[in-house]
Amino acid sequence: MATPAWEVNLGWPRRATPTARPEMTIIIVVVVAYLLGSIPFGYLIVRRKIGADIRQTGSGGTGATNVSRRAGKMAGVLTLLLDAAKGSAAVLMVKAVDGDNWMIAAAAIAALLGHIFPVWLGFRGGKGVATGVGIFLLLAPIALLCAGVVFVAIVALTRYVSLGSITAAILIPVFVWLQSVFVAPVFDLRPSLTAAIAGAVLIVFAHRGNIQRLSSGTESRI
Repeated sequence: MATPAWEVNLGWPRRATPTARPEMTIIIVVVVAYLLGSIPFGYLIVRRKIGADIRQTGSGGTGATNVSRRAGKMAGVLTLLLDAAKGSAAVLMVKAVDGDNWMIAAAAIAALLGHIFPVWLGFRGGKGVATGVGIFLLLAPIALLCAGVVFVAIVALTRYVSLGSITAAILIPVFVWLQSVFVAPVFDLRPSLTAAIAGAVLIVFAHRGNIQRLSSGTESRI
């Protein structure tokens, strides 16, 4: 029996459509990325090193800045690297098994959600900055570099890490767009831009306590 004409493969790659993608695959990717992002490295490092709960110190976050204040700079650096690695791992995981840009964006957002709202710690985690660094190191490295320059400049001028983080997060979508326009054009920028905007919203939301302290002049400086 001859193959129907509409089924003949002429050698052109078939682009997967959202309706053709199994819903279970999307669910699995999001859940795994969330669980990966929710590994509370800062909490575990402080608990291991000094037997304390990092959530009872400073801002209560499990990120590198708070860990440094409680357990020392080396503990903070290790937390920073491991939290960034979570974000990169979530992106690499999807690239290895799927490669679809929307799936990568979904995994990136899920990893950030996991870090900020970890199921293991009662949905009270870090601020998402280091994990975001790991994500955009792979998705938009030049945009990340530009945001990093802004972060360093603001921290150097004000000595507020939180202000630098908030500003850099807000500017990441802008830098992602600029990178695509002037440096490395992307055929469909929507997935990366969606991840950048969602990431910025999550990071700013996670810093809401810092924003209140900045407004009242009680935020800690480095």
